[in-house]
Amino acid sequence: MLKVFGCPNTRSARVVWTLEEAGAAYDYVKVDLFKGEGRRPPYIDINPGGKVPTLIDDDFILTESAAICTYIGDKFPASGLTPEANTRERARYHQWCFFVIGELEQPLWTIAKHRFAIPEKRRVPMVLDTALWEFSVAAKVLAAGLGEREFIVGDRFTAADILIAQTLGWARAFQAPLGHDALEAYADRLLSRPALARARAREQAA
Repeated sequence: MLKVFGCPNTRSARVVWTLEEAGAAYDYVKVDLFKGEGRRPPYIDINPGGKVPTLIDDDFILTESAAICTYIGDKFPASGLTPEANTRERARYHQWCFFVIGELEQPLWTIAKHRFAIPEKRRVPMVLDTALWEFSVAAKVLAAGLGEREFIVGDRFTAADILIAQTLGWARAFQAPLGHDALEAYADRLLSRPALARARAREQAA
């Protein structure tokens, strides 16, 4: 059975959401990052980065949320969460997954780090305004790519939508304006999906 290591209100929510959308059976193991469990055994032996999520499939260990979500989609093809390999739709899917990790979420992670995540002596409060501006630039690119469509890739819901929607939810939590009506509507639609509600309940129950 698949096993996912996570912590509520982190990137592990993406993985659990993807598992719920796929209808997969899985075990959930909570790693309390706020108590330092990510930085000591036994978890640090599984993921040397000390972060979540981590997925274990038999003897295979995988880290990085976008990679894990894509792996799950490929493992459960009937879910439709990942486009078929070697297609233009798959290339577009990768484009938006990489955009989330490289552009959309990075300003938000900067905000998190300089508000609470890194040691206080390393925080630079002056960077926060710049990070909000960077997010607005990335959100403009996302809005242009989405246009009036329901989903980011083709005409169906994919794991790329999960990555984007979870990041937009993160932005809302940080009071970073999405800045575009289309993104607000997109976030509202996706963040109300039943599978996400189940994922949140599963993480909180742990």
